[in-house]
Amino acid sequence: MPTAAASPHIIWIAPFVAILLAIAVLPLIRRTQHWWEHNRNKLAVALLLSGATLAHYFTRGLGFGHGEHAAAPGIDTVVAVLRHALIDEYLPFIILLFCLYVISGGIVVRGDIRATPLNNTCILGLGGLLASLIGTTGASMLLIRLLLKTNSERRHVVHTVVFFVFIVSNVGGLLLPIGDPPLFLGYLRGVPFWWTLKLWREWAFMLAALLVIYYAWDEWAYRRETPRDIAEDRTHIEPLHVGGVLNVAWLLLVVAAVATLDPSRPFPGSSWTPAPFTRELVLLMAVAAAWITTAPQLRAENSFNFVAIGEVACLFIGIFITMQVPLELLRAAAPQLAASGFDQPWHYFWASGALSSFLDNAPTYVVFFQTALPETGTVPPEPLLIALSCGSVFMGANTYIGNGPNFMVKSIAEQSGVRMPSFFGYMAYSGLILIPLFAVLTLLMFAD
Repeated sequence: MPTAAASPHIIWIAPFVAILLAIAVLPLIRRTQHWWEHNRNKLAVALLLSGATLAHYFTRGLGFGHGEHAAAPGIDTVVAVLRHALIDEYLPFIILLFCLYVISGGIVVRGDIRATPLNNTCILGLGGLLASLIGTTGASMLLIRLLLKTNSERRHVVHTVVFFVFIVSNVGGLLLPIGDPPLFLGYLRGVPFWWTLKLWREWAFMLAALLVIYYAWDEWAYRRETPRDIAEDRTHIEPLHVGGVLNVAWLLLVVAAVATLDPSRPFPGSSWTPAPFTRELVLLMAVAAAWITTAPQLRAENSFNFVAIGEVACLFIGIFITMQVPLELLRAAAPQLAASGFDQPWHYFWASGALSSFLDNAPTYVVFFQTALPETGTVPPEPLLIALSCGSVFMGANTYIGNGPNFMVKSIAEQSGVRMPSFFGYMAYSGLILIPLFAVLTLLMFAD
């Protein structure tokens, strides 16, 4: 009877690498840009590469059974991989993102205030606070149109959108598991919900530093605006008004459900343990209630549609399945990595961050989370987990492809007439601003 191999050959990480390269490269190639815009094509690529991974498990078996015994080749192994990848991890992940996306899409921030450096800095700061509460995707979609409308009379806007990506689409999401996808995957793997609040020092340092730099930059840019543009900005003023406020209550319900309805832990203050998928059921009930109680015109004002969340859903099916192979390899290699000296917080900060810059930061987090696990236990040591969390979240801002909202913000800004920098032009901004800040953060927080 055939037996399971101890670990897969490294060549079988190819489907995982291929899907991430497709995300990174196909939108940048002129011949594939239009083809890649359609979610059905993204889903086709994801399923094709997932099929290759599942075929490998069918013929090889499972060396590390995700906490189970190793499994021999055959259909049972394929079912075990699918159950772990899709039922245990993909469904909770995509349901949370879906709920945050839909509920925040019913909140409309109307108005046009003066585009002064102080007002712009306040919008970015507000986004940095909201990102942990409603997710980087929710906060980005909620505030980017307000920021663009506020600055519509100004000519020098590119740096403002770039800093928005830095702060709202990435750095701000560090404090709660719902803030950024990597942290939610850590929560699903046993990290306590409120543990991420321990990261407030790193979050506060990066947020404060970026807001100070932005304010100084925008002061300089504001002085370069023409008198006519400044006069128009002062003339076109609309008071701020928020529509769809009831959705805030539904967002709070989502936060409460994620924090308390964990099937692996008793409900706070009781001996009752929620049944599997109780949390997801409550989340779907919250999003249904939000949909019913929100006037359709509010979503129309936000130009709300399901394209962006559909893109995430299609691609992450493939990511969650194909990343099972690199997870196996890293689990097998963890003792060798530790023996080679890869065991310091700064190692994990820069290694996870470097990969998060060019790959999606959610699977990158999972890979290094698995690497940092001790021989006994389900969660990495706290110093490594802090560094890993910060690296994956913060350095997702280094490129357009490091985190899901980055490209969405770029697209919305370009539709509004802002000439955003190219892929490498954006990296010039992140290299100039973010990398030095990460070096300082390393010395302050992660050095021996």
